[in-house]
Amino acid sequence: MNDLLALTINAHGGMERWKQFKAVSAHLVTGGVLWNTKGKAGMLDDIHVTVDLHRQWASHTPFGAPNQHTSLEAERVAIEATDGTVIEELLHPRASFKGHTQETPWTNLQLAYFAGYAMWTYLTSPFTFTLPGYEVEEIEPWQENGETWRRLQVTFAPYIATHSKVQTFYIDKDGLIRRHDYDVEISGGAPAVHYLWDHTEVSGIIVPTKRLVYIRQPDLSPLKEPLIVSIQLSDIKFSELEPAIHFQP
Repeated sequence: MNDLLALTINAHGGMERWKQFKAVSAHLVTGGVLWNTKGKAGMLDDIHVTVDLHRQWASHTPFGAPNQHTSLEAERVAIEATDGTVIEELLHPRASFKGHTQETPWTNLQLAYFAGYAMWTYLTSPFTFTLPGYEVEEIEPWQENGETWRRLQVTFAPYIATHSKVQTFYIDKDGLIRRHDYDVEISGGAPAVHYLWDHTEVSGIIVPTKRLVYIRQPDLSPLKEPLIVSIQLSDIKFSELEPAIHFQP
């Protein structure tokens, strides 16, 4: 294993501890201009998210109505009722974003796809970087706010839905992820810089509970206005059981 990846995984709780769990869930509060730009203001303001730790699956609830939730896999996204009845579904959802720009509105299923793969990526990093098909290398360090951060360039496995094939993670001296750069391919390739902080220990795993996303400028610095997305997590729970939808979080 790449030595920087090993440092990062150990700092976030270690692979052996991670393998003891099958799912994580959390209360999620989001903000930023993205949701209004995409015509979906309010839908993710105050919601619950659950992800599978070892395969790509995520769900948000409630979604659009009190008795509805989402179900996200790499090649399928659906909105389902509490009893599992499929209300809407979209196969090969990434193809539906062809021709999109940063201003193109999303359907509810497209929102569910974006939110699902994004939260799965965030809540399973850096542990998933050891899965088959991922490629990881250390690139030159980065100076920011008086700190030196080492950088992991991660090429995601082709079977994973995520922002972009290649993403960069900035690691501080303690091995914690502090920044995450990517291009949002489904939104016209929008360049993003994503900051993480308030790392909290939950059941032996270290989880950043606050995130802010800005436009990434050509020199890699953030454009601080507007704030694109804010994320705040609370009531984080790891489970040794297969993931289940929390219909009444």
